[in-house]
Amino acid sequence: MPQTGLVQIDDDTVLSAGSFEASLRAAGGAILAVDEIMSGRAKNAFVAIRPAGHHAESTTAMGFCLFNNAAIAVRHAQRRYGAERVAIVDFDAHHGNGSQQIFWSDRTVMYCSTHEMPLFPGTGEWSECGEYNNVVNVPLRAGDGGETFREALDIAILPRLQNFSPDLIVISAGFDAHRLDPLSNLRLSEADFSWATHKIMEIADLRSAGKVISVLEGGYALQSLASSVAAHVTALMES
Repeated sequence: MPQTGLVQIDDDTVLSAGSFEASLRAAGGAILAVDEIMSGRAKNAFVAIRPAGHHAESTTAMGFCLFNNAAIAVRHAQRRYGAERVAIVDFDAHHGNGSQQIFWSDRTVMYCSTHEMPLFPGTGEWSECGEYNNVVNVPLRAGDGGETFREALDIAILPRLQNFSPDLIVISAGFDAHRLDPLSNLRLSEADFSWATHKIMEIADLRSAGKVISVLEGGYALQSLASSVAAHVTALMES
């Protein structure tokens, strides 16, 4: 990390003197959320952190992401608390290539993603299924809105999530699929994020005693980010 000034990792990812501490605190927030939930002190948690994490691969920082916060939460739940199966549900507009790469050959972790395609980082085809059929990718097209998003979850992701029967669900909660966000061309609304959260919580109540950790990923229009997060957290609180 630079002591002063900026260091460019790639076209999107820049380091400053405060980047390392910020990234450690983000990962630490995800770890603390696991501790609170797995110890029974909280039923679910939303971790409002920056930088985001789902593009970070096991040895590569990219796409605004330095450490993969969702992956760190998964491994902490497994190693500290003995979680046998953990699922990640990622509804960020961009595919979480880092999460997919980290868990590609891990039968104990299911990674599920809806995302716009084609769009950065260029991964996330239907055919990318993981070594143990533990990856579920549902690419959406530019202009798709809430109806298509909900259908994708209902048909392709939620049944797989329920059958996987996870001990813990981690949500990679990106809100850049909102219709006002400048970095994607999807047209979701606050109501769509609320609906998705409720659906995930329904499965969590059946399969994981309601244990859900949500970590903030993308979202680049401040007004829609704030209102989307509010809808998401309200849905978590209503579970």
